[in-house]
Amino acid sequence: MTEDLLKPYVIGLDLGGTNSVFGIVDSRGEIKATTAIKTQGYGNNVQAYVDAAVEALQIIIDQVGGISKIKAMGIGAPNGNYYNGTIEFAPNLEWGRDGVVPLAKLFSDKLGIPVALTNDANAAAIGEMTYGVARGMKNFIVITLGTGVGSGIVVNGQLVYGCDGFAGELGHVIVKENGRDCGCGRKGCLETYCSATGVARSAREFLANSDEPSLLRELDPEKITSYDVSMAAAKGDKIALDIYEFTGRLLGESCANFAAFSSPEAFIFFGGLTKAGALIMDPIKKAYDENVLNIFKGKAKFLVSALEGSSAAVLGASAVGWDIQK
Repeated sequence: MTEDLLKPYVIGLDLGGTNSVFGIVDSRGEIKATTAIKTQGYGNNVQAYVDAAVEALQIIIDQVGGISKIKAMGIGAPNGNYYNGTIEFAPNLEWGRDGVVPLAKLFSDKLGIPVALTNDANAAAIGEMTYGVARGMKNFIVITLGTGVGSGIVVNGQLVYGCDGFAGELGHVIVKENGRDCGCGRKGCLETYCSATGVARSAREFLANSDEPSLLRELDPEKITSYDVSMAAAKGDKIALDIYEFTGRLLGESCANFAAFSSPEAFIFFGGLTKAGALIMDPIKKAYDENVLNIFKGKAKFLVSALEGSSAAVLGASAVGWDIQK
């Protein structure tokens, strides 16, 4: 029997700033069991976090027949470095913000199986290639539109990691000179405009710079979310529609620039903002067509991830586990 038959499962960990969600996944992308723990609450003691995680994991590992059935574990995490299996200076993790944490080794030592780790956007790209709309593709870019903007770039069937494991930070390409302050320390990054938080910032700016009536004026400006903008736009609200036009245009212009370095078969969008559908996708495509080099026109598809939202990140992380070389 092959190892895959003897060990038919991998563990996927979607490590977020608030929750850590674990899934045991088979080779078809079916999640057999899940569990979760809080990511925070351990101070700067990462070993306490790992111990709590493994204690929770043990219950679902036993459900599938024990650790002997698990081939490997994959982790998708903020500031994750695939080369080193480390989380490095992650500002939103209390045990990971002040240095380099060898998280893959800590889990591997505790569980006795191989563990690979990458950043969350790269995990999403591997998930799309393994289970999603990028199956069969060798050149594509996944752009995650959540609290921030992340990206995973696949060229010739391989994820681009760069010399240090941190390649693919398209959310931190500057799209506006002297633009909005970004958490990375720069100004005008794509993330500050085209993330969910960026859309909320745009809403406050548009409302402040216009006297036009809007459903959004009924809300406390400081509490407006991208969901509020989406709901208003769906009702035909002019300011909300203008916000999506503005956001989509910046994304489309940026994708036109990204096409110049990898000529992707597709741009695949993942995350909460994609729920706006045509409101965001139409202006992306229009701006792309207006700005892309002629040699690239008409070649790239614009797709939305079809992976189930609640499980997509776990599937992406599990795909990193399947990817570990034997």
